[in-house]
Amino acid sequence: MPPEPRANPLLLGHEAAEGTLLEAMRSGRLHHAWLITGPDGVGKATLAYRFARRLLAGMPTEDSLVLDPEHPVFRRVAAGAHADLYTVERAYDERRRRMRTQIAAEDVRRISDFMHLTAAEDGWRVAIVDGAEEMNQSSANALLKILEEPPRRAVLLLVCSAPGRLLPTIRSRCRRLRLDPLSEERMEQLMATYLPELAANDRGRLVTIAEGSPGRALMLAEEEGLAIANLVNEVLATLPGLRLQRAYAAADSLTRAETAFSNFMDLLRAGIAGAVRDVVHGRGDEEQSRLVALRPLDAWGDVWHALTRLQDETERFNLDKRQAIVAGLAMLGGNMS
Repeated sequence: MPPEPRANPLLLGHEAAEGTLLEAMRSGRLHHAWLITGPDGVGKATLAYRFARRLLAGMPTEDSLVLDPEHPVFRRVAAGAHADLYTVERAYDERRRRMRTQIAAEDVRRISDFMHLTAAEDGWRVAIVDGAEEMNQSSANALLKILEEPPRRAVLLLVCSAPGRLLPTIRSRCRRLRLDPLSEERMEQLMATYLPELAANDRGRLVTIAEGSPGRALMLAEEEGLAIANLVNEVLATLPGLRLQRAYAAADSLTRAETAFSNFMDLLRAGIAGAVRDVVHGRGDEEQSRLVALRPLDAWGDVWHALTRLQDETERFNLDKRQAIVAGLAMLGGNMS
């Protein structure tokens, strides 16, 4: 498995984004704030730390942001011990003994104090907000004040999977850098590097269901994602003949692990979306064509959105996941009796 983004030296498939950052460094007109967007698990945080390390270590002599893992700057960033790098993300709530659901405003306000200090090593100061979409209104307003009066020789990197949730005034003050899903070839390279003990066929399945997100593929490898993907395929293959007893059996098998519900619902929606997409573009296989033909295309869109709402509400309000799974399968139709 790969190290955390702050300690990960490997980044594949985002050469264009690296080139943009490298060009900005060399131009002498480096923008004070960057919004790094893209799907979950695609490498946004890994790129942010890669750029931060390079900026803190000085101008590169080659056409790459890469920094030797034995370099002192790399080692200090990896250990969270570099004086000129400050990171903000959702924190652990000691009182409730769980992760906070949002980034706290007081954590964001500390960025301003940090960025206005003189760099400890006479260079740049870099702040990273990892999961910027998780800021609440107060923390977003605190960040906006920083962007309105950016300090000299300081760079703010916002890592964000859902930029639409940010204030428009925040987005407008950042230079945007979007990371796209990785190609199948790059995904296969990373899976072979990170999961060499996994059978090649299983790595291939992970590449397929992760849709260009190495982080998602690795998470699924840890959390019985292949078994859940098989269950999704079984459920979709039985439509419209899925029976209530089978739905409850599936729900029972998915409520034993903490993340199984989310993974199942994500993969279920992905399976539906992928089938519709492939059929519309004329590349659907026999099973996808059979599934999509069960209802009009716009009706599949309604089902997809209904499943999304069901998952969001179940997770947000801590509702009964077993009943939510059964309700979700009922939305797909079948002999639910």
